[in-house]
Amino acid sequence: MTGPVDVAVVVFIGDEVSAAGFRLAGAEVLVPEPDDVEDSFLALRSETDLVLLTADAAGRIGKAHLKGALRAGRPLIAIVPDCRNRVAPPDLEHDLRRILGLEL
Repeated sequence: MTGPVDVAVVVFIGDEVSAAGFRLAGAEVLVPEPDDVEDSFLALRSETDLVLLTADAAGRIGKAHLKGALRAGRPLIAIVPDCRNRVAPPDLEHDLRRILGLEL
């Protein structure tokens, strides 16, 4: 038998409807007011292993803070669409293909 297993803490930040699905999947959820998204994000960066942000929530975080967090690599950050698909997340596949010169 092995020792205790560290459980990753997953936090979702976004709208209330999308949060309901992530809550059912076991994530902790935050549904801050639009003006409080950045403060909520910055406060939990040191407390979690994975942050899931809707594209709308990510857009409410200052670019410098978001880029710094993405570069840090800890916690992992993923930008996801909300359940209504109101704001699309970045198309990483398209961006990577364009950077590599594979996009026609």
